[in-house]
Amino acid sequence: MSKQVEAPQHKFHIKRGDTVKVVSGDAKGKTGVVLKVDREKYRAIVEGLNLVKRHRKPTAQDPQSGGIIEMEAPIHISNLMLVDPATGQATKVGRKLNAEGKLQRYSKKTGQFIKDGNA
Repeated sequence: MSKQVEAPQHKFHIKRGDTVKVVSGDAKGKTGVVLKVDREKYRAIVEGLNLVKRHRKPTAQDPQSGGIIEMEAPIHISNLMLVDPATGQATKVGRKLNAEGKLQRYSKKTGQFIKDGNA
């Protein structure tokens, strides 16, 4: 009789809709908007970055769908930094209580709170 233990849900420093900068890898220095965050694999898909080509076979329902398709591949969360909306520079992210008593993300460079989806 074994119980399945679920992995703890970690808080990430980026969310969907954030503008991020790539700090390492082939796309180093580029910025983009986060489209999706995969919490299990610690990866995020960023718009227009880490493009890969996929060879798609046409289907019977849609024979025109085949060909070489370029799409975004996931990037590991550790290779991304949030872009501070106030300064436009990459910044570390912290969490502290706001005026309503809720935890909210803030920029460690400027000390200002970050609104969700800072695109």
